[in-house]
Amino acid sequence: MDDGGYERLSSEALHHIHSAHLIIGPKRHLSMLPDVKAVTQDWPVPFSDGIELLLQRRGSPTVMLVSGDPFWFGAGSVITRHLDAHEWLSLPGHSCFSLAASEVGWPLEDTICIGLHAAPLSRLRPHLAPHQKIMATLRDGDAIYDLMTYLSESGFGETQITCLEALGHTAQKITTIQANEAPDLQLSHPVMVALLVAGEGRVMPRVTGLADDWFDHDGQITKQPIRALTLAALAPRPSDYLWDLGAGSGSIAIEWLLSNPSLRASAIERNAKRAQTIRDNARTLGVDHLEVIELDIEEAIETLSLPDCIFIGGGLKEPVLHRIWDKMAPGTRLVANGVTLETEQLLIAAYRKYGGSLSKFETSQLVPIGTMQGWKSAFPITQWSVTK
Repeated sequence: MDDGGYERLSSEALHHIHSAHLIIGPKRHLSMLPDVKAVTQDWPVPFSDGIELLLQRRGSPTVMLVSGDPFWFGAGSVITRHLDAHEWLSLPGHSCFSLAASEVGWPLEDTICIGLHAAPLSRLRPHLAPHQKIMATLRDGDAIYDLMTYLSESGFGETQITCLEALGHTAQKITTIQANEAPDLQLSHPVMVALLVAGEGRVMPRVTGLADDWFDHDGQITKQPIRALTLAALAPRPSDYLWDLGAGSGSIAIEWLLSNPSLRASAIERNAKRAQTIRDNARTLGVDHLEVIELDIEEAIETLSLPDCIFIGGGLKEPVLHRIWDKMAPGTRLVANGVTLETEQLLIAAYRKYGGSLSKFETSQLVPIGTMQGWKSAFPITQWSVTK
């Protein structure tokens, strides 16, 4: 059901509404219903409580009201993953993104579409670049002010924000503002926004190997050139799942996730302070869905589902390496970096035993030496890459 109300529902949808024993949904949607015999109930908070309520109704005709298309940034997949195929029927309406596009005249295929009604605004960060078009759902009217603050603090205060309320309803209202303005807005729920990004903020590159200063760290970070080489060796593919073992600042797992929205990753870091840094970095850079686990590597790998790819950046010891190898399924890719002589010897032995490829990378940076300049070398990195 969109904000146009029940008048815009299909005859099939109305049939199910009138034959239901229970109708559950947001209070705003329930208020739009015609006279019905069914019991109506507000969807509870937290959202998960409503799922449990629905599951208790198995076998009894029940209608769940949602906005627009349930499977386009909606609750559809959250519900149906708990049900068998014969237990549910979806009757989608117009998605809020389609309604918004029809108002602002933007082609959806050229527009970034994001659901921010239950996600942090930092999900926008990878997409903030001048001239980029973004459409997003927001939690409520107050979230507009949070969005304005976020864009301004990110250096994109000149972004044009089109606020779209009650799309498809007679009370539809469209307001256009600039992020760094401070208008006195009276906005209602729900809120859909269309952003035309503008400003002098820092743009996140789309190439692997972000500059080190994108990450907060205590020195335990895979530096930019080596990180780019490491991600190339890991070779992320759509829907792959990564273990980042000894994650430090989380830079490898974060860039892994940034490379494709279908990717998943778990960052294993036993140091609590570093683990929190990983969470902060992931949230800031728009991949807050990164799983961070505060355990030793040996403990963590016993609890995780099997990965498609593994990176070992720290804490590598011979028993751990062989335990990891034993757990790996055929076809799993593994990349391990070492700095110390002891780790290098371990990687050489692993290469001789398991195969793969072995490389050594040495990088240098230009630094001042008195009134002149010279090259300062970083520690050489030995990298072992192998597919089981």
